[in-house]
Amino acid sequence: MRKVVLYQLMSLDGVAEEPGDWMYGADDTMYANLATVIGTQTDVLLGRGTYDYWSGYWPTADEEPFASFINGTTKHVFTSTTPNVEWPHSTFVDTPAEEYVAELKRGEGGDVGIHGSIRLAQSLVAAGLVDELRLVVSPALADGGRQGLNGIAGTQRWELLDSSSTSDGQLLLGYRLSDQA
Repeated sequence: MRKVVLYQLMSLDGVAEEPGDWMYGADDTMYANLATVIGTQTDVLLGRGTYDYWSGYWPTADEEPFASFINGTTKHVFTSTTPNVEWPHSTFVDTPAEEYVAELKRGEGGDVGIHGSIRLAQSLVAAGLVDELRLVVSPALADGGRQGLNGIAGTQRWELLDSSSTSDGQLLLGYRLSDQA
C-alpha cells in the first residue's frame, strides 16, 4: 500500500500559512531533506487554493529540487470547479477527498505527498489517511495565521522516525502514524 506523506513548513507556534517572514535560513541540509522526501513521491494532493497560487508561480520557477518535482509530478487537485489555469500533469477531483485518497493509496506507485493545502491536510490527518509527517519547524513565532495540525478530533499517536536540524536551527522531523491510540 502506498504511503501518504504530509510535508509542512511551520513556525514554533504551529502556523503553516504562507511562511513569509517567519521561515528563514534554508540551507543545503534543508534542501537535501526536501529532496529525500519528494524523491519517493509520484503523486501530489493539492487543494484548490494552493493549486491556484502555485500554478501561477512554479511552472516558471527554477528553485530546485522542488520546481522540477512539482512541475513533472501528477497533481490531484480537489475542487468543485475546473481552474482557469492549465498546469501540466493536473487531475481535477470533485469527489470526497477521503474516498479518493483511500483508493489512491491502494493503487500502484510511489508515495503520495501533500504540500501546502492546510484544510486538505487537516481533513486527511483527521481521517487517519496520512501515514507520515515530515515537518520543518522554524525557530520563530509567527503571531497569527492558520495552524497546520490543529482541529484534529481525537487522539493520534505518532512515532518519531528521525530528527535533525539545519545550521540556522530549523528542526527537520519525521513521524509515522502509530497503531496505538
